[in-house]
Parts: sequence; C-alpha cells; structure tokens
Amino acid sequence: MSTTITSVSHSFCFGGIQGTYQHHSRECDSTMTFAVYQPPQAKLGPVPVLYFLSGLTCTEENFTVKAGAQHYAAQHGLMLVVPDTSPRNTGIPGEDDQMALGTGAGFYLDAIEEPWSRHYRMYSYVVSELPQVIAANFPIKDDRQSIFGHSMGGHGALVCALRNPDQYRSVSALAPIAALSQCEWGKQALLAYLGPDQSKWQAYDASEVVKTESRKTATNAPLYPSILIDQGSKDPFLAQNQLLPEAFEAACAIAGQPLTLRKPLGYDHGYFFIATFIEDHIRYHAEFLSE
Repeated sequence: MSTTITSVSHSFCFGGIQGTYQHHSRECDSTMTFAVYQPPQAKLGPVPVLYFLSGLTCTEENFTVKAGAQHYAAQHGLMLVVPDTSPRNTGIPGEDDQMALGTGAGFYLDAIEEPWSRHYRMYSYVVSELPQVIAANFPIKDDRQSIFGHSMGGHGALVCALRNPDQYRSVSALAPIAALSQCEWGKQALLAYLGPDQSKWQAYDASEVVKTESRKTATNAPLYPSILIDQGSKDPFLAQNQLLPEAFEAACAIAGQPLTLRKPLGYDHGYFFIATFIEDHIRYHAEFLSE
C-alpha cells in the first residue's frame, strides 16, 4: 500500500507545526485531505496521536482553524489528526446536492450501495488506512491512539472506538449523533449508503454498537473505563431529534458501559461550544494516552 503524502501547507503553531496533506486513498479511491498538528515534543521522538472527526458539511479545516486545540495538544504532547469528512469530486451524480448525503456527509461508514460503494468508505479509511499513513509519515506511538469528534464526527468516533476497543485508548464526543438509525439525517444516509435492510444499519449506530460489542467481552468488563460526552442544552438539533443522547445513555446503562454525559447550560451546536470544552476533552484523552 502506498503511504506517500503531499504537503499542501504548514505553519508554526505553539512551538509545533500545523500542516495540511493529501494522498491517494485506496479505500476511497480518490484524493483525500487531512490535517496534522505536530506538537513540539514530536521533534524529540514519537508522541501519542489523537484523531478528531468533524461534522456534516465540514472539511479538515473547520476544526483546525476554529477549535483552538493546538494550544492544549502542545501542552500535553499529542499529535492531532483531522481527516476530511468524505471523498470529494468523485463524479457521482448529485453528490453535492444535499447537506446530509454525499460530499461532506460520509458518516464514517463503508457504503455498499451503488453509486456510493466505490468511494464512500470512510469507516475503513479512518480505522485502517489513515492510521497506516500517519504511522509511515509522522513520529507517533502507534500503540497510543484515541479518538473524538463532533456531531456526525461524534457518531463516527463512538462507532470506530466501540467497534475497535483494542485500537483506541479512549473516546469522547461533542454533541454526537448518538443513535444514527433513529434520526432523519441518519435514516436518509443509511438508506442511500447501506440499502433498505435495517439490520445492516445497526453496525453504524452507536446506541446499538455499544450493546452488541459489550456482549462480546468475555469478562463482562466495559469496553472503556469511561466515555465522555458534552451536549449543549440549547443545541437546536436536540429539539429536532437528530442527536438523541438519551438513547445512547440508555444503551450504555444496559451494556454496563460507564458514561459521563454532561449537559452544559446555554451552549448550542457550533464551534464556540467546541472551543469552550476542547481543553477538557484533550486533557481527558491525555490521561489515557500517557499511561
């Protein structure tokens, strides 16, 4: 597998380097873009890596520019990796027409329905291919990985982590789509990408995955010592039943998975909310990644 990357841009930031890169993805059969923040500690040797998955309509740039995460990543010596949210310019008819389907809406799953199945394989890209590319090109400790995300990316982070507990040391989310098969955004995407058989949808619904994966553990131990979620009380998508954090909370209770679900008053769905709590989340992951 080729792990060759091309540097698009780089800037010095809090003693480290914020860069944007491209490569040809085997999984997505297209050019994919991702951002990497290398903390100053990476000049001295390998460091742990923390993946962030962004939400609908975003690219790798939104989080990189708006969240203010580099400051805290530099403090804790963590490399931050932010992939794009979907393949782009694939030539699929209508891929740019809808907010919740196609470009910017990969939903971190592997599509099996035409015309999406050739390119829309974001689950395998995030879990398998991108970590190999990062390990081949950046000084990381590849046995120390964690993952978090926002909205659609919060869904992706939960699913990737719950299905691969041996790969990630910790997981958290900000305003995640917590029950993908139960909300309108999810139903539309799952039908298009996976087809009408709803049994196939459960593999990408965090509220279902936490129950099914927990049953696979021989010792009945939780998949993770804890999961952290922040969900703003004034998030407009709560009222639209797109996020459904209570469904994930109930599923964790059934599965015996410890969950800290915080509901800070007054916060909405945007990047001011993310910027407010980003320090907490990076510190949370740093504790697991330093062990």
